[in-house]
Amino acid sequence: MSQASNEDCIASWCADDEWCTVTCTAHLIGKKWHPVIVHRLLACGPLGFNALKTEIDGISSTVLSNSLEDLEENGLVNRAIVSEKPFRVEYSLTTEGASLKPIIEAMDAWGDDYLNRSNSCA
Repeated sequence: MSQASNEDCIASWCADDEWCTVTCTAHLIGKKWHPVIVHRLLACGPLGFNALKTEIDGISSTVLSNSLEDLEENGLVNRAIVSEKPFRVEYSLTTEGASLKPIIEAMDAWGDDYLNRSNSCA
């Protein structure tokens, strides 16, 4: 799906509603592993597929591959072939993907606070 068709799709969901911008952000990074992938690429810089999979404990190769493809289609991740023999691909954030840093940091801080509050109640 091209970026233009994604924008058209998003616009049809929320046309002129005040929460449209939240819907747009959720559409781009709202899938389970998307923020985690962005977080790891922010923290580690460009990574090959296997290195990224190692950084994200619990994700299957299929889900990682599909998630990276989705993030790439939405202009948040770059996929670069770094060698043909042996074939090696490296993933990095685009400028647009890197601009998610304050959102990912806010999610990290909020999650840390929430987990600390939840654990203190147990």
